[in-house]
Amino acid sequence: MRKQHFGIIKKYKTIEELYQELENGKAEEIKGKLREKLIDGKESAILSKELGTINTKSPIEAEIEELKRNEWDKEKVFEIFTKLRFNKYIDRFSLRNESNEINPFDEIEIKTNLNDKELEKVINKIKENKKMVYYLDTQEENRESSYQIIKRKICSISIIIENKVYYIDDINIIKNKLKEIFENKEIAKVGDKLKQDYILLKQNGIELNGFEYDTEIAGYILDSTKNKYDIETLSVRYLNLEISRYIKKEEKQEQLDLFSMTEESSSSLDKEKSVLYAYCINKLYPVTMKLIEEQGELELFKNIEMPTSRVLAKMQYNGIYVDKEELTEYGRKLKSEIEEKTQKIYNLCSQEFNINSTKQLGKILFEDLGLPVQKKKKSGYSTDVEVLEKLREEHPVINEILDYRQLMKLNSTYVEGMMPYINNGTSRIHSFFHQTVTATRKNKQYRTKPTKYTNKI
Repeated sequence: MRKQHFGIIKKYKTIEELYQELENGKAEEIKGKLREKLIDGKESAILSKELGTINTKSPIEAEIEELKRNEWDKEKVFEIFTKLRFNKYIDRFSLRNESNEINPFDEIEIKTNLNDKELEKVINKIKENKKMVYYLDTQEENRESSYQIIKRKICSISIIIENKVYYIDDINIIKNKLKEIFENKEIAKVGDKLKQDYILLKQNGIELNGFEYDTEIAGYILDSTKNKYDIETLSVRYLNLEISRYIKKEEKQEQLDLFSMTEESSSSLDKEKSVLYAYCINKLYPVTMKLIEEQGELELFKNIEMPTSRVLAKMQYNGIYVDKEELTEYGRKLKSEIEEKTQKIYNLCSQEFNINSTKQLGKILFEDLGLPVQKKKKSGYSTDVEVLEKLREEHPVINEILDYRQLMKLNSTYVEGMMPYINNGTSRIHSFFHQTVTATRKNKQYRTKPTKYTNKI
């Protein structure tokens, strides 16, 4: 604040007194532009004072005792913060200590290194229950394998029965001993990402049957507006359980000495994650199924979504056969025809230019050739299909340009576009079919219009 302004406030005490003096022609020490600004800004000055003044006469019906700050309902706050993933605030306000959160490892007994007798008991128990709740742990497969449909490998399986989790990291046991369980249609499979499990097991000679429950699909059915349906997110959402807390502590310790991280310590982390995921799947299963039933969508889940999931998995595994040699040859022919069309267009326009440039093409058509302008934008002339279709009869180059574009699209979309997706081992394209994607608008199918060039595809 300027010294001059401070002096005015000190002398006149209030805005009202200052303006009374100004209006009476007094306050002679305030001169020139400052006086003029004060007089012109009277309304604004009075409003500013009103806005900045605390109204001590505002009617308050509550008693003063009722306005005292009470203690939080820390359990409720913890529940809300957990759902909103406000982890920093949970720790800042020490809410975890006040909660009733249960440590998953206190509720389960982990069994590893099963001998043949123990494994047989597990298998018999699964058969008796006619249900297997499990988590199939996988890792990205860096090794180049032409026969892999999904570039991942099976690392372990965690099977949960009552309060025991059986952790098996021997791939031979999974492929041989558990094969009959996976293939048995009478045994319900309760897991996560069953479509992926189907393909990975199929690559190991196992046909997964009995699709009963998938955490991803259950989460999607309950709320299709979300964009994440992984186990950790669903556990927070429906179990108020943040399982990352129980596996990241050890990870952080390991990161302090990354280069000395042993295979044993890495395996320990994988085991904990796999076991916890199996635990969460087992907890999510009854909770989400009850909610699905309450929403009236049980029939949708059981009779449409889960059967569809297996169909989509089979579709992805089977893929679409592509004759790579024939496609390559077709690509050569397309490029040859594209070159011919290019030369024809140059000849008809009497000059060479970039046919793919809207700006250059617009100048050629509407300025050099003098064709009637159909549509013009800020960036220049429009040369879209709609415009060119209207100009077909105006000049022979239009047909050549439309054919050129059709050939270019066929080559980029169906030849160069498909080549990278052809599996070298199966000669098929194995498309991934999303089942948990929110539909925000009507589905549109983009098809290439049948022409003399598309029949070959």
